[in-house]
Amino acid sequence: MTIKIEMLRCFRAVVDHGRLSDAAEALARTPSAVSMMLKQFEEHIGAPLFETTRKARLTTLGEQIYQEARRELDHFDRTLATIEGLSRSETGFVRLAVTPSVAAVILPPILQGFIAKRPHVRIELRDMNSAAVQRELQHERADIGLASIGPTAGLERRKLFSDPFGVVCRADNRLAQDWAKLTWDDIEGENFIANGLCDHISDPRFQPVLAASRLSVPNTASLLALVRAGAGITLLPRLAVPSDFSDLVFLPLADTTLRREVWLATPSRQWLTPAASAFVEAILAADLSAAADPELQNI
Repeated sequence: MTIKIEMLRCFRAVVDHGRLSDAAEALARTPSAVSMMLKQFEEHIGAPLFETTRKARLTTLGEQIYQEARRELDHFDRTLATIEGLSRSETGFVRLAVTPSVAAVILPPILQGFIAKRPHVRIELRDMNSAAVQRELQHERADIGLASIGPTAGLERRKLFSDPFGVVCRADNRLAQDWAKLTWDDIEGENFIANGLCDHISDPRFQPVLAASRLSVPNTASLLALVRAGAGITLLPRLAVPSDFSDLVFLPLADTTLRREVWLATPSRQWLTPAASAFVEAILAADLSAAADPELQNI
């Protein structure tokens, strides 16, 4: 006969409560059932656990076994609680890889609501460019990615929103004075600072502008700092330009079809943890229309 978890629970209950009847009540069992379980336990051990039949005092061996049983039962109960919490997405760990603009604008209200409902789920949020997001997902270093990601083997995608590209320059730049919507010809002669998102522009008329650039900056924060300092102009989607940068302007392009698409990407959903799946559902349930197009915020 092997030692069963029920044997340890009965033994501990009798020691903790001091009497068979009280232990039986705590375990929702009959006193005879508890007595039988203790007898089987002692037979398996091959030695008595109590000095008297009244179960008032433990033997030396009984005391040692009690300490081990209490420690292991506590560990077992904690493990069960953790497993149950993970299965209900109440606990767990979610790794997010997102682009900076999404991290700054889209995620805050989603995170706030998710954490309020699941305060014991830990979340790791890292911001990076879209290419890095894709790599993190492919190398299984992220559970969820929010970025401009094309079709990729092994990843499931769902389009969240798109926002228009436009020229970003200082408010005192000549382009900000007279143009409501720009063409590629309008920015000729400007110091253009390239960035990773420029790869998403397939218009052949943009290629001479990109080819003439002598500076490429993949990090959005550094890119905007250079534009604010007057080092040049750049091209970004609307969401990437913070609204509180009063010294910068976003100038829409005449070609309104040029838009950045943001996708929710994950490894196969069947491999996601319950906590990660719950976060995916929170993203899909969020209203992203106003965040994706700031003009809608005033409607």
